[in-house]
Amino acid sequence: MFVDWSIVNAHPLMRRESLVGAGDRVNYVNLPHVIAMVGLPARGKTYIAKKLTRYLNWIGITTRVFNVGEYRRQATEAYRNHEFFNPDNKEAMAIRNKCALDALEDMCKWLEQDGEVAVYDATNTTYERRKLIYDIVCEKFGCKLFFVESTCDDPSIIEANLKEVKVHSPDYKNRNVDEALDDFMSRIEHYKKVYQPLDEVIESKYSFMQVYNAGQKVFVHRHEGHIQSRIVYYLMNIHIIPRSIYLTRHGESEFNVLGKIGGDSELSERGWEYARTLAKYIKEQNIPRLRVWTSLLKRTIQTASGIVAPQERWKALNEIDAGICEEMTYEEIREKYPQEFASRDENKFKYRYPRGESYEDLVSRLEPVIMELERQENVLVVAHQAVLRCLLAYFLDKKAAEIPYLKVPLHTILKLTRAAYGCEVEEIRVPIDAVDDHQLI
Repeated sequence: MFVDWSIVNAHPLMRRESLVGAGDRVNYVNLPHVIAMVGLPARGKTYIAKKLTRYLNWIGITTRVFNVGEYRRQATEAYRNHEFFNPDNKEAMAIRNKCALDALEDMCKWLEQDGEVAVYDATNTTYERRKLIYDIVCEKFGCKLFFVESTCDDPSIIEANLKEVKVHSPDYKNRNVDEALDDFMSRIEHYKKVYQPLDEVIESKYSFMQVYNAGQKVFVHRHEGHIQSRIVYYLMNIHIIPRSIYLTRHGESEFNVLGKIGGDSELSERGWEYARTLAKYIKEQNIPRLRVWTSLLKRTIQTASGIVAPQERWKALNEIDAGICEEMTYEEIREKYPQEFASRDENKFKYRYPRGESYEDLVSRLEPVIMELERQENVLVVAHQAVLRCLLAYFLDKKAAEIPYLKVPLHTILKLTRAAYGCEVEEIRVPIDAVDDHQLI
């Protein structure tokens, strides 16, 4: 492959490895990006920032959030009251401006080192502040900039965000909940005095998107390039409707009993017993508008066969393709392909079975599944060990190297529910014996 290094060296932040293809995860990040949040407090900016960061890291783009509020807490003594955010409070404004600049500088320096996308999490509510960000990010450091504004006038969404997140902020530690709510509402009023929404005429040269009422409507202005397109598509799919996602492996299969990987075997007797118990458990939960997703393989379809709910089959949910090692035991792989066996132990995430797949490939294959999961309400996914490890890593914000070692045992249901900025996992063990194959796949 020919690479014109004069183009690469023309810009100090050009990502050289994206042109020569470092590794298999192709990110197309030629220039580092800054995603700058915009909006009043309690409009879901930090939720969007953290969720977007989790997604980009999961698909292999090195991303980090820089939260100006954390800089402010480090720079000041204990928070007293909302007057700190009064635009007429000159002393406080000086502190806030310095914290915003410090976060910007740290963020751009991080991008100069090894970062690819940085999320600048702050209110950024004025034309002046956004121009400052543009001047530093684009003019001084030469990065790409994309503003994401979260606008909300739905009182129920604002109230839920206040109660779920803001009153548990470090600013209100050891404070009465009602007192914290009153103070935060006053803080919002201070911001409203100076708030200037993104304007496609006044700020026509900026790339940005506006998200209204947690995704009810989206407006996009001048988005540029692959990364921004992926961000727009992702943010168009997420929602904040309360729901649960259930993950479970198929019941124990005949190949599980024999210690073989891959293949398309049927359930063992204990696997069928798990299928019956799973159907009973799901019925007892009385989950509204539940959808059931399985792979195309017999063991997942059989496991879900007794569940009364709409079912969909996904080829993307099929187990990792073990290539020439399909339907073999690990002892057989060690004996027949000792070099492959050793290579897999060296880097289990990137290792690709000959004529098969790696965990890295699996993440790419599962991206459409994640997008659809974000759009749905309650879903039960019946799939396979490697597949569920990848899905679980997305929801729990796990690093790539951790994915192949996440525990997803047989005959166990994992219930995922939204919690503030992250996700909580409840593990429901079904008392039906099964082989322990954690080291496999």
